[in-house]
Amino acid sequence: MRTYLKLAFAAAAAVSVAATPVKAQGIDDPTRDPYYSSFEGKRVAYVPVAMGFDLTEGWAMGLKEALEPLGIQFDIRDPNWSTAAGAQAITALISEKPDVLVVHNPDVQSYARLLRKAEQAGIYVVQVNMRSSYSTDAFIGADYVGMGQQIGERLVEVCSPANGGSGKIAITQGVLTAAASAYQMKGINNILEQHPEIQLVSNQAADWDATKAKNIAATVIQQHSDLCAIAGFWDVMDVGTSAAIKESGKDVYLLTQGGGNKSACDGLENGTYSEVVVYHVPGQARDMANMIKQMLQLKQEPGSMKTTLFTPLQFLTKANMKPGSCWALPGQK
Repeated sequence: MRTYLKLAFAAAAAVSVAATPVKAQGIDDPTRDPYYSSFEGKRVAYVPVAMGFDLTEGWAMGLKEALEPLGIQFDIRDPNWSTAAGAQAITALISEKPDVLVVHNPDVQSYARLLRKAEQAGIYVVQVNMRSSYSTDAFIGADYVGMGQQIGERLVEVCSPANGGSGKIAITQGVLTAAASAYQMKGINNILEQHPEIQLVSNQAADWDATKAKNIAATVIQQHSDLCAIAGFWDVMDVGTSAAIKESGKDVYLLTQGGGNKSACDGLENGTYSEVVVYHVPGQARDMANMIKQMLQLKQEPGSMKTTLFTPLQFLTKANMKPGSCWALPGQK
């Protein structure tokens, strides 16, 4: 009987415990409030070389998506390819004092003094993809010297007489004083100096203009009917280069480069380009946003840190291209 009563009391206690509501317990994240408060009332200003093309639109889209949900104001000042207008925009922003300034330099020198002045005024400065001669708090973009070396190696591989090529190549730069041109040529020359069998028959600047690129390519192909390859420094510009190649009827390998927009993959698919070196724009935008968030949390003095984040490169061809290799802007078909 005693054993039975013990069992009955135990069962009743178990039922009572089970019937009692259990309150869920949790702990707060002590870093959460400081994280979000770091961004309250902050402002980021963006000065590209121009809006309206894949690189600058993609960076703007990525920064807006990453920063605005945190309460950060994001402004764009578009100089529309005018270096003077860009300098005026940066000068005005220095007076307005945003927390962070994101700059896409047209060349290595034009904005150097202004970028230093911005940091001295207490503004963090992030440079994207084309570096100034003045190093600011952060640079996010391609390692153009290393990129040039890899392109040089590809040109040797494609055009070496030992591999059945003529050895003749041409290069179409953008603006000669832009980092994308000046640094990249250093890398290409590092390789070509080791390969005397490769002959650089033309090295000209098209100023990022497709019409100029077409005219340059047409002239070079006419002068060198056995031209093996052209290396161009921007896929949007090299639409003109491709048009000249097609009109010539020659089999010229076109190696270009860009931010990996859908138009690049479409160009590989339809034969506009032979190969595209991609520095992934959405990845660059993510790196910039993360760098900005770190700056605003650490609160170090602007100009006190010099950080470089080189973008990984991908050499795309029609053969190795996959779904998702390229990205698209909203509404882009």
